[in-house]
Amino acid sequence: MRDIIEICDQLAAPFPIEEISWRVGPTNEKSRKQDEPLRGQALCYVDARTVMERFDSVVGVNGWACHYTPGVGTSIVCNIAIKFPVYNGENLVGFDWVSKADGAGPSDMEAEKGALSDAFKRAAVRWGVGRYLYDVKAPWLELDKRGNSAFIRPADHGRLAQLHEEFARRAGWGSHEGVAAYRVLLADIKQLTAQSAANFSAEHRALIEQMPVSMRQHLLREIQKKAEGTNGRKTD
Repeated sequence: MRDIIEICDQLAAPFPIEEISWRVGPTNEKSRKQDEPLRGQALCYVDARTVMERFDSVVGVNGWACHYTPGVGTSIVCNIAIKFPVYNGENLVGFDWVSKADGAGPSDMEAEKGALSDAFKRAAVRWGVGRYLYDVKAPWLELDKRGNSAFIRPADHGRLAQLHEEFARRAGWGSHEGVAAYRVLLADIKQLTAQSAANFSAEHRALIEQMPVSMRQHLLREIQKKAEGTNGRKTD
């Protein structure tokens, strides 16, 4: 049975370039002058089906589950749970379901379907799936325009693929055990409040205990800082 670190590392690993897509983000459509070309920011992403396949391949089709609940207003919240092994020393004694959630509102196209897909992908990011994509450089490019829609020019796709590959290589994920899991936990810790720090430590205790010593100590120090709050005093 694989340990928790291996599962988290595999969930958070970079995707093959064949599974990466790019879409147009912000543009200069409203601010550009008449003689200026249309330019926009290229954003890196994977689709929901690719994310599902990542969960299937890492924890198995019976090792994860998701369900949706109403959010605020018209938003939808997706909860993704993963079944982790529980050990007593070297012996497997059972399994524990751990859930993470995030939500999204209606999208511009196919509003309800888009909300489900976006909520699912955002919840998956909580598990580290595709989270690194937020850090991949999003360059501004000259765009093609057809009707009211803007598109990335075919000539730029090779350059964008190279950007992704260079980032994944520099990140060094997979170079040694625990790197991906460590980065996911550290990003989550940065979002904690003093009140949520204690619960976070308890919920992720099994994973943190398996981290390499230097990573584990740093994570615990960061959690302690959050628990103490900005005035340096521990919360009750």
